[in-house]
Amino acid sequence: MEILFVLMALLMVGFVLLPYLRRRRGMIEQVPAGHPDAADPETYGFARTEELDIRMPGPDQDLLDVLDVVQHTQDYRAAQQLLAGTETGGELRWQRVQAFAGAAALELQQRPGGVGETPGGQWLRVWRTEAPKDAGGAAVHAEFLVQQAWRTSTRGTDDFRIIMEEAKDACGQAALLSPGDPIPYIVELSVARGLQYEQKEFEQLWLKILDRAPAHMGAHLAALHYWCEKWHGSRELANSFAEAAAARAPQGSLLAAMPLFAVFEHLPEVNLVSGFYESEVVTKAMHGALFAVHAARPDDPMLAHVRHLLIFFLVRAERWSEAMNQLIHVDGHVGALPWTLSPDPAGEFAVYRALAVAGYEANGGSPATLPH
Repeated sequence: MEILFVLMALLMVGFVLLPYLRRRRGMIEQVPAGHPDAADPETYGFARTEELDIRMPGPDQDLLDVLDVVQHTQDYRAAQQLLAGTETGGELRWQRVQAFAGAAALELQQRPGGVGETPGGQWLRVWRTEAPKDAGGAAVHAEFLVQQAWRTSTRGTDDFRIIMEEAKDACGQAALLSPGDPIPYIVELSVARGLQYEQKEFEQLWLKILDRAPAHMGAHLAALHYWCEKWHGSRELANSFAEAAAARAPQGSLLAAMPLFAVFEHLPEVNLVSGFYESEVVTKAMHGALFAVHAARPDDPMLAHVRHLLIFFLVRAERWSEAMNQLIHVDGHVGALPWTLSPDPAGEFAVYRALAVAGYEANGGSPATLPH
């Protein structure tokens, strides 16, 4: 009983603080020191905070193995072969393109190069030089330029625009190398945000993607940003886009979860409304996402993305058991919204996990009662 009282007390402290969490510049601020360490993560089979992988939302061992080879040898060919063997236009290929581009961008950031020093990410430059007709390399290069613009330049500056214009050209080149592939156009969605495409131009770009991959979840998430209030749209336009995607979602598609992502993108700067996360709008969006997760293929590459966002909302709504049911599927990887908006994704995830465990145990749950 004493342990139960402690857990309940810690839980109450946590939720006095949680409503005041701010989302500034797209980040969720960390809960202050002293957050509940509800239980040893290993009791539930959870990874310790220092073991959480912040690179990806879920496991992709083939990708990790290839990244390790490429970064240790600086030879691009393993990456080339992996992409060549990945379904063109699929969710997995898009995630792998992003991962390779991100790895090269991070290497360059860590080793910018100087006199007599080879800059990081050199393997991607060699890839483009030695295999200029390779569609995979072209797509990775385009995404690399987009990430470089957002990482190293300030939006609206000449440097930012120059890199984005280069990325736009790279998207065009990648599209020519693989005419039926939506990925070069998905990369261009970020360019559209950065270069402030007019809505008509953006819609023309979006139609090219719908022609090639109408149910591509990653593409819809990238497009949603454009329609959000903080970019070039509004809350109404973003909700309309998300609800239309959910309405036309084929059986088993995760597009039914799109309204929850739209809600997340427009969370209030400071939430002082009691019961906000139990409101009709939020509850309806959560139920749509839960339905999508239940109906999706277990190997859907986007499934982990939806589960991570559900954890955030389910914890805020004090739906402990449902939050725990999502945690057991994704724990170990935290490279997804909302955690990636924090400067410490693993720490942010660990806070919500601890709250979920505390709430679960305070209501009679235990490792023995948690389904696996």
